[in-house]
Amino acid sequence: MPAAPISRTFSPAASAAPGPAFTSARRPTRTLHLAAAIDGRGHDPAAYYVELARLAEGGALDFVTLGGADGSGGDPGDGCAPDVLARVAPATDRIGLVPVVDAAREEPFDLALTVATLDWVSHGRAGWAVTAPDPATEQGADGPAALRAARRRRAAERAEARWRLAAEVTAAVSGFWDGGGGPKPPQGRPVVAVDATEPAARATAARYADIAFVRAARPEDAGEIRAELRRLAAGSGRDPDRLRVLADLTVDLCGGELGPEPGVEAAPVADGAGGVRFSGGPVDLAELIARWQRSDAVDGFHIRPVEPRRDLERFVNGTVALLQHRGLFRAFHPGATLREHLGLHRPEVRFAAADRAAEAVS
Repeated sequence: MPAAPISRTFSPAASAAPGPAFTSARRPTRTLHLAAAIDGRGHDPAAYYVELARLAEGGALDFVTLGGADGSGGDPGDGCAPDVLARVAPATDRIGLVPVVDAAREEPFDLALTVATLDWVSHGRAGWAVTAPDPATEQGADGPAALRAARRRRAAERAEARWRLAAEVTAAVSGFWDGGGGPKPPQGRPVVAVDATEPAARATAARYADIAFVRAARPEDAGEIRAELRRLAAGSGRDPDRLRVLADLTVDLCGGELGPEPGVEAAPVADGAGGVRFSGGPVDLAELIARWQRSDAVDGFHIRPVEPRRDLERFVNGTVALLQHRGLFRAFHPGATLREHLGLHRPEVRFAAADRAAEAVS
């Protein structure tokens, strides 16, 4: 039996009490962007993904992502992620839809066509989260120092090779969208996202991505990566202000609020598996988001709910509603396309420029 639908019934004042006071001494100067992964699977997969996407849309989030069971770009269990989100699109109106797809999974033309189709079905709300998973696994962190160093060196070499291939595929896909004999999506070029946590991925993110995800436990670390990405983007001839950097955070909101107890702070920690995890209450998370945003560490957050139905509901009806109540996050989508939500201009694509040049000549 399908689970009961989630309703959005948050009352900021009621939710905030008896939790800790929420501080908003200084509002951020940059627009806050919020997104959520809707990975996992319900008893009725089709209804499950629609339900979560609608919940995120009700909170005015920029977009949702969908990968495999672990969010890494595999099969989410009911078809490939772009196909699943293509079925979600008609049931939603504003939320961006971003499938996580391995760059090595398909030929570039097929990838370009797949994402362009989602862009058409969603009327300009599609994106592509590029991933380059490492198929090799080397177990064990123990052993002599020389052995550990050799493992790290091989892992770094594999990462360089994976992201070099991902960069080539992303460039080819963008080329098809730009008029290289491929499909012409409504957004001109659907939004591209890259997980830039691995150093080897940062050049690809800086050159091709509109969004970079960063897994970091401290705002100082996220800020350093963001500054590096901006330098690399400028070095590749891009405007760094066109790159949005979002902290990627696994979220467990099943616990109570920690609040502003002396010496106690709700802070994310490394989960030991390459991710960063936050455990606490919705108000604690709102305080963390506001604090990181005020420090200019990131442009927003991409959360990965531990239990999507429970934690996304608490995130939207608790954390997001409180941020909106304090004027730190918008209460509605500013436009119709994902690029408009993110404040990104429509790129100048080659076929449009060529058309104008032809008109000028004639």
